Amino acid sequence: MLQLIPPPLHRAGLRWAHHLRHTYRRIARPRLAGVSLVVADDAGRVMLVRHSYGSGQWSFPGGGLARGEDPEAGARRELREELCCEVAQLSLIETLDEVISGSPHTAHVFAVRLAGEPRPDRREVIEARFFAESEIPPDIHSITRSRLDLWRAWRLEQR
Repeated sequence: MLQLIPPPLHRAGLRWAHHLRHTYRRIARPRLAGVSLVVADDAGRVMLVRHSYGSGQWSFPGGGLARGEDPEAGARRELREELCCEVAQLSLIETLDEVISGSPHTAHVFAVRLAGEPRPDRREVIEARFFAESEIPPDIHSITRSRLDLWRAWRLEQR
């Protein structure tokens, strides 16, 4: 149904909704849960995306979980929604308790290999690119930077 909305109008709605959600979280402080997806290719490059809302900084794909949603199922759903792609391999790196936008947040951080080529939905995700570790742009979100460090440590443990 949302696909019937023209992409520019959809992106404007997402920016407005993001602002409202951020304000609500600061006031109500609801308990939240989400997934962060560190997608890597066979060359060891990591995928970063730019969302159509928020800071505009590079970040990892991911998003919120519905109440009671299994984190692995949520990770697969987010990849389908944002990148029109399926998962070939999914490994939980760590589960973190943190605060985001003033709300308590449980983050499930996954390492992911994709089945197929990612295709940004051009609504929520406007750009997706793989970067070699030496080419990670400096304008990544601080949360993304901490998740990247977790992935690097996890990857070393896997060797």
